[in-house]
Amino acid sequence: MIEDNKTVKITINNRVIEADANETVFQAAHKAGIRIPSLCYLKDTNETAACRLCVAEVDVNGRPMRGLPATCVLKVEEGMNVRTNTRAVRNAVRINLELILANHDMNCPTCVRNGTCELQALCEERGISGVRFEGAKRVVTIDALSPSIVRDTSKCILCGRCVSTCNKVQGLGVLAFTNRGFDTEVGPAFGYSMRDVNCVYCGQCIEACPVAALHERRHIDNVWDALDDPDKVVVVQTAPAVRASLGEEFGYPIGTPVTGKMTAALRHIGFDYVFDTNFSADLTISEEANELLHRLRTGGVLPMITSCSPGWIRFCEMYHPDFLPNLSTCKSPQNMMGAIIKSYFAQVKNIDPKKIVVVSCMPCIAKKSEIDREEMEVDDIRDVDFSITTRELGDMIKEAGIDFDTLEDSLP
Repeated sequence: MIEDNKTVKITINNRVIEADANETVFQAAHKAGIRIPSLCYLKDTNETAACRLCVAEVDVNGRPMRGLPATCVLKVEEGMNVRTNTRAVRNAVRINLELILANHDMNCPTCVRNGTCELQALCEERGISGVRFEGAKRVVTIDALSPSIVRDTSKCILCGRCVSTCNKVQGLGVLAFTNRGFDTEVGPAFGYSMRDVNCVYCGQCIEACPVAALHERRHIDNVWDALDDPDKVVVVQTAPAVRASLGEEFGYPIGTPVTGKMTAALRHIGFDYVFDTNFSADLTISEEANELLHRLRTGGVLPMITSCSPGWIRFCEMYHPDFLPNLSTCKSPQNMMGAIIKSYFAQVKNIDPKKIVVVSCMPCIAKKSEIDREEMEVDDIRDVDFSITTRELGDMIKEAGIDFDTLEDSLP
């Protein structure tokens, strides 16, 4: 390991740059504002040079390196000269992109990542207008059995980002490269479905995926059906995180709060009532506080751990069942709100609970699996009927033809 404070001077595209001696060329270029394309790189998580798009021509003190090395795994050296915009590099990147596309489902207009796909963006940037390579394609596996995650191997580019994230970040190892050679695909071992393995549905694999090989199970059509049914009263609740992330779907800077516009959009879509999940979060806190006091007074299991996150619940159930007695018995804010709407709210408004459809908009795909849990119903009435993500809500707003920018703020 090189000393942390040691630096070296390298040249990238005729610019002299002082870089940390422990950095890769890719990292040094990024810090200097020089963009090098990549589809597989995730800092400290997936640095495998799998996509071969970050290649460059390199020489060190006048001695050329063999071929076109991948900059994401190439450590900087004193006297290194890097060129990322030569004819050879441009041709290599274009060829590698076309080779990826040759075994990729290119039905982009109907893809859930259309417009946000990293592969699509790179192809547009590099002027890819056709694919010169034709041949056999891998057998496609579409695993849609999980309540939260859909796995589509026709979109997979074998970058390994989801595999590394599941292993190194989450520490679970649910995903791996299976089969060999041309038949290689990413998925659970032995051909199991995502439904049948110890996946906690945290969604980090979806976040890491540059394409749509992994995406959330979508409930948009179910919600539209409910909204179009005159016999249903459709109620929506939104989690606090949604108001801070929904704006990104419409070009707002990351973290921009759009609470008022979001609420107005929900009403324009056709929801009969709009609730803030913050309310049931307060109820959850109160209930958990009462439960903690009860445990303290009666000698119950301590410490008591919150049960607000369904991903955390699944993690405990599958990996640390010894912690199950420590979990609070309270429902999460999502399901507590659904239960309140279909009981107290229904009574106040004199509405038959069976006519109420509760839709939750949540930042976490584990919420989709939570609403299907056996215990989340009373008298055959589910607490929450459908759970959609921020991305799904954004798609619904666009599908409804709503001009998000011009909406006047509204309160839930």
